Amino acid sequence: MKVRFAPLLLAVALLWLAGCRASGPGTPARTVAEFFNKYENRSGFKATDWNAGLGTRFLLGRLGKLGGNNDLSQALTSIRSAKILTFTPTSNSAQQLVVEGLDKEVAGLLASERYTPLPAADTDPNIPNQMRYSVREQLGMVTELVAVGGEKNTGSFVLMAISGSFTRAQVAELSKVLPNVASGGF
Repeated sequence: MKVRFAPLLLAVALLWLAGCRASGPGTPARTVAEFFNKYENRSGFKATDWNAGLGTRFLLGRLGKLGGNNDLSQALTSIRSAKILTFTPTSNSAQQLVVEGLDKEVAGLLASERYTPLPAADTDPNIPNQMRYSVREQLGMVTELVAVGGEKNTGSFVLMAISGSFTRAQVAELSKVLPNVASGGF
């Protein structure tokens, strides 16, 4: 009789542990897509969603070849979609999101969804808008690259999710370009 309840007890324990991960404001998002849906219409947030068609990927590939880097040009042509969510606290309720742990919520969902953090290229704490990268892999290819960053002084925050099919070398080249892109719109 005790053996019958062991799977139920295990399931309850796993659900409890999942609920105890790093929380954020309200109910924490469980996926990157849920995080975008949860915050994109709130005060202080701005969401941008971009899908690459065949013509766009062709143009991105041509632009990448102008730079002379094959891994970068291949990475640009492999991008299928990109989502960017920026946040600047503009009200007291928006500032409360910073206090409640917006950054911790993202860290928790990336850990629970088994994203692999990439080592930081430069660990200097004085660099503003330092981006942290994580990837999701499937069958040896990176299917999603997530970049998270922000500025502690202002409480600003950015989350980028780029979907496609990349090698690790292509991701390394993209991560060299993305900080410049993120800081320009930040």
